[in-house]
Amino acid sequence: MPVVIGAKPQADFSNPIGVLHDCHRRIERFLSVLIRVTEAAGGRALNDEQRVAMNTALRYFREAAPKHTRDEEDSIFPRLRAMEREEVKPVIGRVDALENDHSRLDADHAEVDRLGQAWLDAGTLPQADAARLAELLAGMARIYEQHIAIEEREVFPVATMVLGEPDRKSIGNEMAKRRGLHGSL
Repeated sequence: MPVVIGAKPQADFSNPIGVLHDCHRRIERFLSVLIRVTEAAGGRALNDEQRVAMNTALRYFREAAPKHTRDEEDSIFPRLRAMEREEVKPVIGRVDALENDHSRLDADHAEVDRLGQAWLDAGTLPQADAARLAELLAGMARIYEQHIAIEEREVFPVATMVLGEPDRKSIGNEMAKRRGLHGSL
């Protein structure tokens, strides 16, 4: 199962909502990698390809995925909450629920990372830990499926409609800065 670190992004930071969509595709891909490796190996020794895949996916969720969460919670959601527009009101409750999902997923990712690293370090994973890892990943897949659907079908379309060019430019710059990219868009 070859691992593709990331397909060429479809959007750049001048289109911050597009970048968030691209991030969702990477989240889905790397979560799928973790699930496939866990199901295939079941706690037994990982082959070289599985080790690389596991390590790469864990690193993605440890290093890159938190930037996506910050993009939403620090750049998009506060701007939506600050708006007094009728179109925004229906999604504000959704935003609160999405932030709750982020907290839950952060905790689950920490446990997945701990178990995955233990597997990589020891070479095998005890059956109880392998079962827990599979359970966590299945639960995360369910949460992400609903979470991403809400963002892409409800929240992001409203954000695209109500955020003006100055906000989009500021958000894109904030997102770029989180990734160590400097300079103005």
